[in-house]
Amino acid sequence: MKSWPLTFSRREFLAASSAPLIVTVAGRSSAAQAGPPWYATMRRCGQLNLNERDPLTLDVKSWIDYWATLKVDALLLNGGGIVAFYPTKVPYHHRSEFLGSRDLFGELAEATKARRIRLVARMDCNYAYEDALEARPDWFERNEDGSPRPHGEAPWLFKTCMFSAYFTEQMPAIYRELNARYPIDGFFTNGWPSTGSLTVCHCENCRRVYRDMGGTPPAQTDATSALYRRYYAVHMDRVLEVWRQWQTVVTETRPDSVYVGNLGGGIRTVKNVRQLAEAARWFNADHQGRSGDTPIWDCAQQGRVAQAVMRGRTITNVTGAYSNSRPTWRHVAKSPEETTLWMAQTAASGMVPWFHWLGGAPEDTRWKDAGRAFFTWLAKHEPHFRNRRPIADLAVLYPQRTIAFYRSGRPSRSADRIDTAEYFQGLYYALLEGRFLFDVVHEDDLGVETLRKYRALLIPNAAYLDDAPCRAIRDYVAAGGSLLATFETSRYTGWGDLRPDFALADLLGATAAGDVIGPVGNSYMRIERPHAVTNGFDGTALLPGAESRVPIRSGTDAPLTFSIVPSYPAFPPEMVFARAPRTEEPAAILRTQGNARVAYFAGDIDRTCWRSGNPDVSRLIQNAVRWVHGDARPPITIEGDGIIETFGWETEAGYALHILNYTNPNMTHGFVRHTYAIGAQRVAFDAGAGRRISKVTLLRAERAVRFTQEDRTVRFEVPSVTDYEVVALT
Repeated sequence: MKSWPLTFSRREFLAASSAPLIVTVAGRSSAAQAGPPWYATMRRCGQLNLNERDPLTLDVKSWIDYWATLKVDALLLNGGGIVAFYPTKVPYHHRSEFLGSRDLFGELAEATKARRIRLVARMDCNYAYEDALEARPDWFERNEDGSPRPHGEAPWLFKTCMFSAYFTEQMPAIYRELNARYPIDGFFTNGWPSTGSLTVCHCENCRRVYRDMGGTPPAQTDATSALYRRYYAVHMDRVLEVWRQWQTVVTETRPDSVYVGNLGGGIRTVKNVRQLAEAARWFNADHQGRSGDTPIWDCAQQGRVAQAVMRGRTITNVTGAYSNSRPTWRHVAKSPEETTLWMAQTAASGMVPWFHWLGGAPEDTRWKDAGRAFFTWLAKHEPHFRNRRPIADLAVLYPQRTIAFYRSGRPSRSADRIDTAEYFQGLYYALLEGRFLFDVVHEDDLGVETLRKYRALLIPNAAYLDDAPCRAIRDYVAAGGSLLATFETSRYTGWGDLRPDFALADLLGATAAGDVIGPVGNSYMRIERPHAVTNGFDGTALLPGAESRVPIRSGTDAPLTFSIVPSYPAFPPEMVFARAPRTEEPAAILRTQGNARVAYFAGDIDRTCWRSGNPDVSRLIQNAVRWVHGDARPPITIEGDGIIETFGWETEAGYALHILNYTNPNMTHGFVRHTYAIGAQRVAFDAGAGRRISKVTLLRAERAVRFTQEDRTVRFEVPSVTDYEVVALT
C-alpha cells in the first residue's frame, strides 16, 4: 500500500490514486463470490455514542441488554479517533482520561458478540489533542495566518486536515490496532466526509495543492470561480482515494468488513453524492432529525436521494433520539411521535433505521420505549421490509448541481443567492398533495436502464445541467418518455456557464428571449383555451403567476394555453389594474412529440408553489403531472383525506404499500407531539402480471382487510392511518 508523503502536488496525488483501486475492485469481486455481505441483509442498527467520562460508570450489561431487546443486527460503539476507549498504543491517540485500567471498548465488544450482534467501531478523524498538534503540526488544518483551527465548543481539540498523513497514516494505524485486538465487523467515521461544502485549509499540504492548481480557491461555495472548480475536482479525488484506502485497510484482517463514511444532507448537498456512492458499499445518512421550519418529509427525501445513487445497496439513516432542534439538547429526548415518524420514513423509503443516543448514563430514558416499540415491530414483520424494487412509474430529477450552486438568473452575483431547494420542495409538495407515487433519479444517472421504467420525468428547475444529462433526457423523450420541466432548466452548464439558449430548447419547444424577470409579485397566467392542465379552474380566467420567469418565444405550432399577464402594482388599491391584460407571451408550452408529452413552464411555478402555499399553483402542477403521465392508470392510486406520502415496493414476501400520515399542525415546523388519524383510504394496487394475491394485511394495525382482485388490480380499504401504515399484499 502506498504511504502518502507529508506534502504532495495534485499531479502526485492523482498519480498515486490508482494503485489502491485495484485492491478495492478485487476485494469487491471476492465478496461477490461469497454471496452478499453481512450488511446487505441488516435491517436494524443501533448506536451508543460514548462521552469521555463514561468509563467511570457505564454498565455494559444493561446497555447491551437494551440493544438486544431492539433486535438490532448491528451496533455502533466508540472505538477511537478523538478519544480511545481502549488501551491504545498508537502514538498521539488520546486515551480517555477516565479509562484507568478499564478496556471499555473490549468489554462492549465481548458483550455485543455474545448476543450475536455485529460490531461496528465508531471513529472520529476530524480532531485531535494539542500534544498531537505539537508533535505533528503537519496533520492539522490552518487559517490563512498559519494558526490551527480549534473546535468551537471544545477549544482543546484541533481540526485535522484531510490532505495530511493523519488520514493516510494515523487513522489506518488505529484501524489496524483495533482490528488486531477486537472482532470488529466494520468502521464508521463520524462527520467525514459529509456531503456539505468544501473546507479550504491553508496548511502546507494544501498550499502546495493550491500552487499546482494556479491559486487558492475561494473560502465559500462559488461555482463561477475557475479555482473553485479545480479544487472541487481535487477535493472529490482525495475523498474517494481516502475512502478506498480505508476500505482496503479494514478488510486486511476480515474480508467481509466494511468502511462506512458519514453522508446525508438530504436534498441539500454540495459534494457529488453519485460519485461518493461509487465508493460506498454502505451509505449512511447521518440525517438525525429536523429543526426550524424543515418539513417533516425531510427524512423521506433523504431516502429518495440515497436510493437514487445506491440503487438497491445498503442505506442506513440515523434517528437521533435526543432533541436535535434549535437549540440542541443532547441529553433530553425529542417527542416519541416525532422520533417514530422519522423512523417510519426511514423504513418506508427503503433505508435501514439506525437508532442513536449519546451518553452512557442518561437521566432522561423516555427515548428508549420509542426505539424498542418501533424496532421490535420491524423485526416481527421483517420479510415485508426486504425490498426488491420500487414500483413507481414517475421519476423526479434530483438537480444536485442547481441546488448546490445556482444563483437565480444572475450566476455572477453572490448577493442574489436564494434557497435553491425551494424548486424541488414545491414540486415535491404538489406531488404529495396529489398523491402521486414517484421515485427520485440523480442527474448523473439518466441512462436507459434508469429511465425506461418511467412514464414521465419531472424536472424542478434543473438550471445547471451538463450536456450528458441533456442528451439522456432527449433520448428518453425520443423513445416515448414524457417530460415536465420548469423555469431555467438546461439554460446553464453544470458549472453555471450561461448557454446561448436552453440546451433542451428543441425539446421544450421554447427559446429564451431575455434575462429572467423577477422576483415580482402580482403577475398572472391567463387561461387561453381549455386543456387537461386547466381542469378544476372553472370560474376564473386568471391563475397566479410565477414569481420569476424566463421570457420565451414558442418554437412550436402548439396553440397557446397560458399567456403571461405581467406584474402590476398590488398597492395602493387605486393602482391595482393590469397595464397589459393580454399578451402573446407563453407562460407554458404544452405539446406532444411522437408518443411523448412535454410540459414546460417558463416560470418558477415549483418554487412559487412552495413559497406561497397557493392551492391553484399546486393544482396546476398536479394537472400537468397527470397530463404528462398519460392515460394509463398509475400502479397505485389512493383516495381519501389527508396529506400523505406513499412508497410502493415489491418485497421478498410479495408487495408492500407504505402510507405516511403528515396531516399535522407540526408538518412544517417540528416537533410533532400528537398524531391526528385520517379516515378511510381507498386503494387500487396493480400486482404483477399473473400474480394472485391471497391476503392483504395492515402491519401496524395487525389485522387483515377484505379485498377484491380483478385481473391485476387489487382493491381494498385502509380504515384509518394514525401516523404510519404498511399494507402487505401476499
